Amino acid sequence: MKWDMRAWKDALIASPVKRALPLLSFPCVSLLGVTVEELVQSAALQARGMALVADKVPASAAVGMMDLSVEAEAFGAAVRFQRGEVPTVTGALVRGMEAAQALRVPPVGAGRTGVYVQAVREAAAIIHDRPVLAGVIGPFSLAGRLMGVTDVMTDLYDEPEAVHEVLAKAADFVTRYALAFREAGANGVVIAEPLAGLLSPALAEEFSEPYVRQIARAVRDGGFLAVYHNCGNSAPRMIPSILRTGCDAFHFGDTADMPAVLAQMPPDALVLGNVSPSAQFAGGTPEGVRAATLDLLRSCAPGHPNYVVSSGCDIPPSAPWENILAFFGAVQEYYQAV
Repeated sequence: MKWDMRAWKDALIASPVKRALPLLSFPCVSLLGVTVEELVQSAALQARGMALVADKVPASAAVGMMDLSVEAEAFGAAVRFQRGEVPTVTGALVRGMEAAQALRVPPVGAGRTGVYVQAVREAAAIIHDRPVLAGVIGPFSLAGRLMGVTDVMTDLYDEPEAVHEVLAKAADFVTRYALAFREAGANGVVIAEPLAGLLSPALAEEFSEPYVRQIARAVRDGGFLAVYHNCGNSAPRMIPSILRTGCDAFHFGDTADMPAVLAQMPPDALVLGNVSPSAQFAGGTPEGVRAATLDLLRSCAPGHPNYVVSSGCDIPPSAPWENILAFFGAVQEYYQAV
């Protein structure tokens, strides 16, 4: 369904009562009665799972699966599938400049990317009461999966030209992948750039910011938003760089001091975060989730109409629905009282 997403964002900021927007997708496995491995290889299951989640919770948008192995797999990286876990990339595909130059940019549709685009197409056809957001990996995070997370950190100093070579190809592919989601009916895309959160602000400015900005500029329009996600420890120190990416909304992990982040953000930027997905949603109790959510809202919502409460990152598949519902119950409780 077509949405005026700039108007949607402005209305969300202006509304005195906010609808939460957690990164909630993979817990649909328990609603579907399937494994994570089955889910990540089936467009029909993903679309049905998104619809079931939308029916179950009053989130302000429906979010597609945040599987950060998909793009690297399309390039040829090896992926490990484990029961109950989101797939992960194993090993390194690119070592050194020669391999970086030889790296071939795959077509959209390679690997499981076609499955994910089709899933969003089917979800957008049946979810009409809220926007549908797709998910892609950020360029530096993709480069880390292709070059090896530990190795890419060393290569920033030893072989920066090779890193830039891979980043250019990563940004090219992610741009075309995001445009495919837009064509399929998505109303926006979450660009997950967690690995950049391990960089210093200066390194993030060189190795992440320009490539995210390239993607955002290519895909944003009135009906399609770019949401930047960074759950790394250094994210709060790189706010000026993050803002220069030109994204419409900014999502932070549970290590971020959200009041300090909000103090640096312009009022027209949608800011989201950051109840812990592991400690609270997956490993906590309904009482603990309620307390954490209320504490976060009380510290962030007053004086910041551009703040929308969310999870700190993608909620794990194993998160109990009792905890997820406790989160939404706490949001409703907070806004009923103010």
